[in-house]
Amino acid sequence: MLAANRLFACLAFSSLVLSNLAFAEKADQDKPIILEAEKVSVNDVQQIYDLKGQILLIKGSMVVTGEDGHIQVDPEGYEFVDVKGSSDTTASFRQRREGAADEYIQGRGTQISYNAKTEVLTITGDASLRRLLNMQMLDQLQGWKIEYDDITERYRVTPPAGTKPSDLPLARAILSPRRKATLEK
Repeated sequence: MLAANRLFACLAFSSLVLSNLAFAEKADQDKPIILEAEKVSVNDVQQIYDLKGQILLIKGSMVVTGEDGHIQVDPEGYEFVDVKGSSDTTASFRQRREGAADEYIQGRGTQISYNAKTEVLTITGDASLRRLLNMQMLDQLQGWKIEYDDITERYRVTPPAGTKPSDLPLARAILSPRRKATLEK
């Protein structure tokens, strides 16, 4: 029964809602993508870009790094970014938040995926995600897979498939208290 309660608590935690986060900087949507890598393969007809080795992707305030990447642009102009780390390094994501002057969201994991159309960031494999204000950590999430939906402003932390209740907890959060002024917005 205790294991079932722990599993329920983990699943309840995985649908955690943090309603006071600011959206990603909207000015980033109209910025060009700047790509750097050791090797870049471009299919201009299908709008597919494959990157290998020391990847640096910049779009406005969004910065993604990794070792192996794939970007596809749909006919509407939305980017679908998938970047993986290597056995030595993790993939990373950082983006300025709309609103407070120096608020950022940053994450690390084995793989980073970002869908610009749905504005969903997914970090998998020993994933961590932090919200920073003036370089001070406000919130921190850790788990196997973290999804952040920028439109609904929700986090979800999920364990790997086939996880047993005895393996829990697989998700962890440190959440800063919200100020009264922030809650009254």
